[in-house]
Amino acid sequence: MFVIGSHLSSSKGYTAMLETALSIGANTFQFFTRNPRGGAAKALDEADVALFLERASEENFKTILAHAPYTLNLCSAKEDVREFARNTMKDDLLRLEMTPYQMYNFHPGSHVGQGAEKGIELIATALNEVLFEDMTTTVLLETMAGKGSEIGRNFEELRAIIDRVELSDKMGVCLDTCHVSDGGYDIVGDLDGVLDDFDRIIGLDRLKALHLNDSKNPIGAHKDRHEKIGEGFLGTETFVNIINHPVLKDLPMFLETPNELDGYAREIALLKSNRR
Repeated sequence: MFVIGSHLSSSKGYTAMLETALSIGANTFQFFTRNPRGGAAKALDEADVALFLERASEENFKTILAHAPYTLNLCSAKEDVREFARNTMKDDLLRLEMTPYQMYNFHPGSHVGQGAEKGIELIATALNEVLFEDMTTTVLLETMAGKGSEIGRNFEELRAIIDRVELSDKMGVCLDTCHVSDGGYDIVGDLDGVLDDFDRIIGLDRLKALHLNDSKNPIGAHKDRHEKIGEGFLGTETFVNIINHPVLKDLPMFLETPNELDGYAREIALLKSNRR
């Protein structure tokens, strides 16, 4: 089953997101758990959640992806920033138990001059505080482009975090196509080689989702500028290869391209037409 969707606004609740996804030809969606630039979260509407779960069953929506706000930085040099991130993630993970057995994606953070090793240590320490034994959500580290002092610029850094997490069975990875290309991985010319590296360093069993984004910049640029599918340096053929690759084709895939709903609908239709 080809599981494909896009990032959607959560302002009107879960059921509205599902109906919007259906309207653009999607069978999954990604959403921010709260304002991406702030910490406030709307109270969950239990009736909306119940209706969503019913509609999801009817429409065969098995997977959705929650995205943490960009303001989370578990490895900041400032304790108050780290505390905000921990508290926000704790709250998010508790709220997500209302829609069990889904995924929660976050950017690992920026060490802001402390060094990658210290950043990795702080991220793992925070995850050991916020993860809990009976949670059903899988927490995903996102592959990053490597701009500034970002952690997650390569597979080794992600593996180093996972190795330090006590409940590592709750952890996975979301591979962002723009980010890994900007980070220096040649998914255009050597997708198999990149996946071999991922398997050797992290393990393909940890790869749980894909962000499908073209890039405004060439490989190794460390910029993180998303482009519409086929209009950047990755090109349409790269995405055709990805959505049909035997290792990747059954993973849920999420568009974060610079689009409105009609643009997402066109991209979903394009990808479906190239699915073999």
